[in-house]
Order: sequence, then structure tokens, then C-alpha cells
Amino acid sequence: MNPQLPELPERDLPPGRHRLLKEHLMTEIRRTGQEPARRRNPWLRPALAAAAVATAAAVTVVVLPAPSDGTGVRATVPAREGATAAFLEDIALAAEDAGGAYDEIRDDQFVYVDSKVSHTVYEEGRKARIQPLHRSEHWTSVDGTGKGLVREEGRGQWSTAPEPAPGEPGYETATSYRHLSTLPADPDGMYDWLRRTAPEHSGQETHQAMFVLAGDLIRDAIVPPEQSAALYRAVARIPGVTVVKDAVDAAGRRGVAVARQDPDNPLRDEWIFDARTHEFLGERTVATEDHAGLRKGAVTSNTAVLRRAVVDEPGERP
Repeated sequence: MNPQLPELPERDLPPGRHRLLKEHLMTEIRRTGQEPARRRNPWLRPALAAAAVATAAAVTVVVLPAPSDGTGVRATVPAREGATAAFLEDIALAAEDAGGAYDEIRDDQFVYVDSKVSHTVYEEGRKARIQPLHRSEHWTSVDGTGKGLVREEGRGQWSTAPEPAPGEPGYETATSYRHLSTLPADPDGMYDWLRRTAPEHSGQETHQAMFVLAGDLIRDAIVPPEQSAALYRAVARIPGVTVVKDAVDAAGRRGVAVARQDPDNPLRDEWIFDARTHEFLGERTVATEDHAGLRKGAVTSNTAVLRRAVVDEPGERP
């Protein structure tokens, strides 16, 4: 994929692009029915998956050096019909090409995600403390019934509870491989699942909640290829999703980001992908204006996913 994201050609569309144009049309149709944003504390940022391992007293941010223009915020690609959908379609096609990699995965195994994260910790009554880039590892039961494990440099390790059973609170947003394999494998069904599930569990404006939930799955789990492709095609329909030409993950890798501005907060969520292979590199959230003691351009969360694999035991590295 060319990182300059050229517009779609007017004729001779390659395979998959007819679907892409339909997706764009559906996005415009759905815009007319979107719900008004809920009013809430403008600095309150709810979390989904991250809440399970965050300490209650801490808020984390990291401030990165500003680019040469001094604003601290990379320019967002101007609105260009089809460009964002085209990039997401290429990501979806790459996800489909990964099919078969986990055909032999067993229920008693664990999904391993190895990441690097960097953040600044603010605690009540104390000055901000900037932590160095450090390793964070997660092991999640394939079928959700086993206890998982988190190991984070500087914090030690701790077990995580099995996922909720069907019908229990939290089941719909579970990230086990088997649960994710039950999600819709088509864009229509996946969009409807995100729209139905995300706002109920986050308190955010509907479309932002959908984007955040999709990002949690992309970052924290291995999503089966069919569901992964459907997820990216569904995200292409969410109003407000755009592309950032130049984004950097926590490991310093540059890529192209799929992004969305939070309508309730001066924050922009970015999923960073390799411009050539379309592999997911990491996720970050960027402040889009000065607020709450943060400067425009501060990266309020930053994660680089270095490796995903399937192993036999929690604590085992591939």
C-alpha cells in the first residue's frame, strides 16, 4: 500500500474494491441515524480492557517530543473520498491472507501478546513520574475458562480471572480466541455487533465506543482471520474514522494510522499499521488540544505489540 494513500481509480477496480465502494455508501447512510453524544466529564476517559490491570489511583500519560512544526500533533490526511476505506480494505485483505495460521489451536492453550509500553504516572499528591519504555506480557486462555497471566516490568506479575460465562456481565466483550470466533464474519453483522455491544459497556458516544472496542480487540487478542477482516471493514463504516499519514508506536516504528477524534474529549485514538505489510504495530492516543495539564501533542497511552503467539501454559514464552 502506498503510504500516500491515492484516491480510488474511477474504472477497472481490482477485486474487493466494489465491496469497498458499497461500504462507503453505507457509512453515509448510517450517518443520518447516529445518536447524539452523551454529556459527561470532558476529561473522563473510560477504558475497557485496560481497566482490568490499571491501578485505581493512577492516570497514565506519556509526552513525546513534538515534531519540527512545534505542534506535537501530526497532520491528519484531508478528507478524501474512499482513501480511508481503501486503506482499511487493504488491512482486511492482509488479515484474510493470514487464514490458517491458527487452525490447530487448542482450547487448553493460551494466546500470548508481548508488548512494549511507556507512560507517565500521576498520583494524587505526587509529581508526575515518567517511566521508561518497558515490557508487558499477557497470556489469555484460548477458550476463556482458564486463569490468565500478566507480567509487567517494574510491577511484577499477577493472575487474571477466567472470562465470564455466556450471559454473565462482560461476556460480550471477552477477548478469548473462541469467543471472538463466534462473532460475525461479515461486515454488516460485525458493524451491528459493535453498535449493539460497545455503548452498553463504555458510556461513550456510540460511534466512539465502537471504535474503542474494536481497538481493544485488535491490540489485546488474536482475532480469527474472518472476524478480523470483518472488523476492519465494519470500522470503515464508522463516521469520523480517518487516516494519519505518519504515526510512531512505542517502539519507534513508523507507520500509517487509522484514527478517530473522541467527540467528548480532546483526544484522538490511533491504530498504527505498517504501510507496506499492513501489519498492526501498536496503538496510541494523542491530545489534540491543551487540557488538564497536558500539552497538545501529548500521547496519553502508547503501546507497541511486538509478538503474538499461541503457547501451552501461562508464563511460557514462544
